[in-house]
Amino acid sequence: MHMAPSKTPKSTSRPKKEKVFHPDSRKAGQLNRVQLRKAKLADAASKRTKKHSAQADVYGFFYHAIPPEGTLSLEEVHSIVSNVWLIRHDDELEQERAARRKGRPKSTKEVKLEEIKLRESEQYRTGMDVPDLTHEATVELFRKWDQTEVAYIQLLRFIRISSVDSTSAVVSKQGEHHSLKEPVPLQAIHEAMVTDCNDTLLTEPPSRFASTMMMMDGPLS
Repeated sequence: MHMAPSKTPKSTSRPKKEKVFHPDSRKAGQLNRVQLRKAKLADAASKRTKKHSAQADVYGFFYHAIPPEGTLSLEEVHSIVSNVWLIRHDDELEQERAARRKGRPKSTKEVKLEEIKLRESEQYRTGMDVPDLTHEATVELFRKWDQTEVAYIQLLRFIRISSVDSTSAVVSKQGEHHSLKEPVPLQAIHEAMVTDCNDTLLTEPPSRFASTMMMMDGPLS
């Protein structure tokens, strides 16, 4: 007897429906908070990357200003800042101004470049921190920078310069590298020890030295 082949039942897989939560439900609130946090972290990471990139650009400029041998004078550092750094966007700025038709508003790029120039000029006037290219040990350390790792810059010594007075500068950051740590003179250590000893003696009550004084002076008659 011929039997008809049995039919294999078709497996029908229905796509899973995405769960939809009521906007006011607790679960919906949790999901919204998670998404918001992810967005904030992504935004923070983006800003952090841009910040590090901008810092690397600034330090990269001064890295390329390192002389082939030796160090720079303070006058040369000021010259690099005022005649190279502060005017580096001038050509772009002039192109934007030339391309703008009369009566038209400034482009976003033109406004941004003007803001950068104004901000940096004011920073230079009030006090600008730069790697100390006048300091031999700092320059030697700076030469070893890979031009990408911003954290390395913390090892360097920085000075604060100002367009108001181009003849002087102050050390604004000593630098974290051990070779830049200034040893304390032995004379200063000795003076500090003597001062501490004297302060201790002055703070002790007279009764603390009564027995010693009696032994030195002898018994009272």
